[in-house]
Amino acid sequence: MISDNLLQEMFIVMIVALFIAGCISFVFGIVILILRSGSKEIRTLAKQSTRLAQKGFAEEVAGLVGNASVLLTATNELIKTTAGIGVFLTLLGVALMIVSCILALEYI
Repeated sequence: MISDNLLQEMFIVMIVALFIAGCISFVFGIVILILRSGSKEIRTLAKQSTRLAQKGFAEEVAGLVGNASVLLTATNELIKTTAGIGVFLTLLGVALMIVSCILALEYI
């Protein structure tokens, strides 16, 4: 049979692992929010799409304007998705750290 001391040590290891997973998730979420959601490539893509749409209006090319509009919409969705992933990872990390702290305070 497993001793109580061994069970308590295993529980402590699981709590520490949960806290570390929360820290990693939190850090990755913050990094994604800082680096990815406003990256240079996305801003350049949005700027070029706007120029493409303006050129299409000036030259009265309907297909060009339509495609530029679709590209702008896709770029906006990409930014929203990236920010959403960053927020989700950040909140997940905070939740994991809180749960591990509650477990540590209650059972140890």
